[in-house]
Amino acid sequence: MGIRLSPLGIGVLALLGLAVLYHLYAGFLGGRLSALLLPAGEEDRQAPMPGAETQHVDLRKLLAVSLLAAKRGGDKVREVREGGALGEKSKGKTREGADDKITDGDVQSNRQMYFTIHNTFPDLQINSEEQVAKDEHEPLSWDGNIPDDVMKIIPEGKEVRADSITIWIDPLDATQEYTDNLRKYVTTMVCVAVNGEPVIGVVHKPFSSYSAWAMVDGGSNVKVRSNYDQENPTIIVSRSHTGTVQDVIRKTFGNNTVIVPAGGAGYKVLSLLDVPDDTQEKADVYIHNTFIKKWDICAGNAILRALGGKMTTLKGKDIQYSGSEAHEEGILASIGMDHTILVKTLSGKIPYIERKAH
Repeated sequence: MGIRLSPLGIGVLALLGLAVLYHLYAGFLGGRLSALLLPAGEEDRQAPMPGAETQHVDLRKLLAVSLLAAKRGGDKVREVREGGALGEKSKGKTREGADDKITDGDVQSNRQMYFTIHNTFPDLQINSEEQVAKDEHEPLSWDGNIPDDVMKIIPEGKEVRADSITIWIDPLDATQEYTDNLRKYVTTMVCVAVNGEPVIGVVHKPFSSYSAWAMVDGGSNVKVRSNYDQENPTIIVSRSHTGTVQDVIRKTFGNNTVIVPAGGAGYKVLSLLDVPDDTQEKADVYIHNTFIKKWDICAGNAILRALGGKMTTLKGKDIQYSGSEAHEEGILASIGMDHTILVKTLSGKIPYIERKAH
């Protein structure tokens, strides 16, 4: 026997159907509105809807801000040094038992560099050698201007996901040399890593007002030299541990091999390039065989990568600029050379030493 509905029953069912549709739509709309209206950072913030747009950052703009930050930091480094009152003190001990020095130049440069970048890109992760207190603030800004040389060399921007970026700041590289008034070794540096790979590097020399910069797959204002000596390379090493590598180097490349002791990782990378600075020494290979921090080497690594060079561990492995700030496996850097042959030539001959150098 079939079921027959009265006109009244049909009307009730229709109303029930409309009510269900209304509640489904209202729930969807309410979810969209609440996602839009809840303040960012609230603990009960709802997850973004599927397909929501991920924040992106233009690397060319980030390069411009990094340049500005390095120069502002460099101005403070120079002002403090020329003022004579360094405010030198120790942050503790290095792995080799020496004082880990900090000066007013380090602190003031760090504030300038950190807040120039942070105030422009507040959502990006920034790792710096010096700490910034939670209640600290500097009213620094960027006017949106991209330098003419950057615009000329990199005519178009390139966007990447903001959550893939890590920024490494060294507000004063070569602090020991800074306190000894060996000014040529001092640099301020900014590096931008994307998914752990260095893609933007800025190395600024405060006492000669020279800035080297590069963006991987973008361009650079610094050039590769016209010639390098693969057979008898000039090798640049840290001032503090020249003796630990010079015997190996001379046995490998010959007793007449020139070894250049120098301070500052930034300075050493620039020695491999064609830098228009009379205070800059020249070398073919950069070797480091002790503990070092990633903010010391990231900017130089990015510049070398952009120009076709290499910076690896002593065993030839790439260095990742994510996670821990420490780098434990030494450095071998070159450009205009056969890096693979260098790795094979030096493999196992230069020991990694558990100590921190300048």
